[in-house]
Amino acid sequence: MSSQAPTLTTMLEGLIGTLSVSSVTPAFDHSNRAVIDLLASWLESAGFRVEILVLPGQPDKANLLATLGSGPGGLVLSGHTDTVPFDAHLWTHDPLKLTETDGRLYGLGTSDMKSFLALAIEAARGLTATDLAQPLMILATADEESAMHGARALVEAGRPLGRYAVIGEPTGLRPVRLHKGVMGESIRLVGRSGHASDPALGNNALDGMYEVMGALMAWRSELADNHRHPDFRIPHPTLNLGHIHGGDNPNRICGECELHVDMRLLPGLSATDVRAELSRRVATVADRRGLDWFVEPLFEAIPPAETPAGSAIVRVAEGLTGHTAEAVNFGTEAPFLNQLGMETIVLGPGDIAQAHQPDEYLELDRIRPTLKLLRALIQRFCLR
Repeated sequence: MSSQAPTLTTMLEGLIGTLSVSSVTPAFDHSNRAVIDLLASWLESAGFRVEILVLPGQPDKANLLATLGSGPGGLVLSGHTDTVPFDAHLWTHDPLKLTETDGRLYGLGTSDMKSFLALAIEAARGLTATDLAQPLMILATADEESAMHGARALVEAGRPLGRYAVIGEPTGLRPVRLHKGVMGESIRLVGRSGHASDPALGNNALDGMYEVMGALMAWRSELADNHRHPDFRIPHPTLNLGHIHGGDNPNRICGECELHVDMRLLPGLSATDVRAELSRRVATVADRRGLDWFVEPLFEAIPPAETPAGSAIVRVAEGLTGHTAEAVNFGTEAPFLNQLGMETIVLGPGDIAQAHQPDEYLELDRIRPTLKLLRALIQRFCLR
């Protein structure tokens, strides 16, 4: 090879130092193209064929697919290029500068999960296409932290990638083969305002929402009784009442009230079916009270994910790490990669406890084991 990617430290500094926040709030949302361009230049230098896949209707957002070797099958090392928004004043280190201190690398995205992309490139250092019996692909996606537009665009395009995939989300180097789905739903009741001195002058939407909340809490208990998966620490679906707002003044009957709920679904539960049941339960209360009602998603649901325990990628990862594959309650891009025909695990060096908070960091002593692990996976799925 005539050239190579920069040093690992240089790549980490470049990724952490490049702003790429994604958010459903437009004021906080940024392009990820600068990160994509960095990765493209490094991967081209390392001998990969690089494709930049602009998201439909979003010219400032893109996925990147870099391929070394050719043929069917192979291994995909996948990470997202975006981070959550951050409160710089709460950090004791510059969030957009890689800082090494006390055996840790501090910076926005060190744990979740820009570092994995640099580590994936480093793990492939020195490989050429002629070394590989099956292709090695490095995938970098957009908008995982907001609406997962990048992964959804891959599914819409329907392009097959590899046979197996590793998503480097923060798992503390313990393999994860299944996680819950995530739904966010808005429930809105509309009644009629009026003078608070006489309840008959209006139809109180807040009273109606009080009854809806009771119905949802009863449903929450039914879900816990009827749907169980022993691999999860919380072995049942969850329903959280997270936000409510109604009315504008204590001396007016509340004319409108809105409730936001978060639901985490077990594998086997469909977001479409769950939303239909949610709507049915809201309608039962609202219709009886003469209230108009609306149930709408706050974002497109993230499906649950489950890769069979007997999958080769699961068995190999368990053997290499010494840990049985686990289940987690947070969502990832795994269900979308699985929809593309891959068998996917989640396995990365960060810790979820460090994600989405000030002074995010990656332990330095995770770097060498991660590189050893990734090289072993490449050896197993691409070189043999």
